Amino acid sequence: MGEVSNMDLAAYEERARNGPCFVCAFLRGEPGYHHETVYEDDAHIAFLDRWPTLPGRVLVAPKAHVEHVVRELDEEAYTRLMLVVRRVALAVESVLRPERTYLLSLGSQQANSHLHWHIAALPPGVPPERQQYHALMAENGVLTPAPDEIAALVTRLRAALG
Repeated sequence: MGEVSNMDLAAYEERARNGPCFVCAFLRGEPGYHHETVYEDDAHIAFLDRWPTLPGRVLVAPKAHVEHVVRELDEEAYTRLMLVVRRVALAVESVLRPERTYLLSLGSQQANSHLHWHIAALPPGVPPERQQYHALMAENGVLTPAPDEIAALVTRLRAALG
């Protein structure tokens, strides 16, 4: 899905550190922060990663600006979020048929502080030395799928999510 290209990591880091919260900006509809939504409910949003390192990489976030996965969510909110992550991950698996699905919560107080989970589907046949962290790092290149590929993937994921 798409070609692999280099990413301007310095520009990305500058935006992540000094720009608005990317999830909140996306939810407000700010220019430059658009993402393709694949799932939404009253409290959560799931959308395609703009800089995927693996095909169909999806981010899941609470709509509320939460920064700490453990401290700021009570048990009910945490459980609801994780059930959304699971539901979306199952849809990703049904559409992409990966060898493994990686689930990670990334970000920090310094950059991308809004809590979000990455759902990254490792395609079958990726050599071991290009799996795990290597497959997740933008430093190793990002995919640039064509608009029609993105639209088809969004349609398939939304259908899988019902």
